[in-house]
Amino acid sequence: MGDDEQCVVIDAPHDADRIMAAVGDRRLVAILCTHAHDDHVRVAPELSDRTGAPVLLHPDDLPVWRLTHPERDPDGELADGQAIEVAGTSLTVIHTPGHAPGACCIYCSELGVLFSGDTLFAGGPGATGRSFSDFPTIIASITELFDRLPSDTIVHTGHGDSTTLGVERPHRQEWIDRGH
Repeated sequence: MGDDEQCVVIDAPHDADRIMAAVGDRRLVAILCTHAHDDHVRVAPELSDRTGAPVLLHPDDLPVWRLTHPERDPDGELADGQAIEVAGTSLTVIHTPGHAPGACCIYCSELGVLFSGDTLFAGGPGATGRSFSDFPTIIASITELFDRLPSDTIVHTGHGDSTTLGVERPHRQEWIDRGH
């Protein structure tokens, strides 16, 4: 996310060269990690080394981070309510534990966009069968998003199709009844 001069990377999963090609000549302000599962942070340290941009992660996800990167800690922390400025736009960090203890969504009110990582997908919450995850907690986090953000908020998920909060909101009770 950014403009012609600067950007942020939200999650850095697999291919640093591809991400660098997308960044191009822009200044990379930060690498924002929605959570620390390896399929979201694998090349974050390499991107940081190549660009000088800090890797930012919620501190509750540090134990998960160390499973992939035991030799290097993130460069800084994400916190609920934190504002990150990029390209004249403010991004707000929303702590949404459940899929992982330090999971966060990145919200841009100006654009009406939420980057949900693995907290919310088209069709339901992220998986909670992994270590450090919890189904009631992810439901509470998603409920907070539903209560806090407009229905027309576009949700760019960590995997799969985008959706909106309005499309997903009516299915909350189905997810609870189904459980995970």
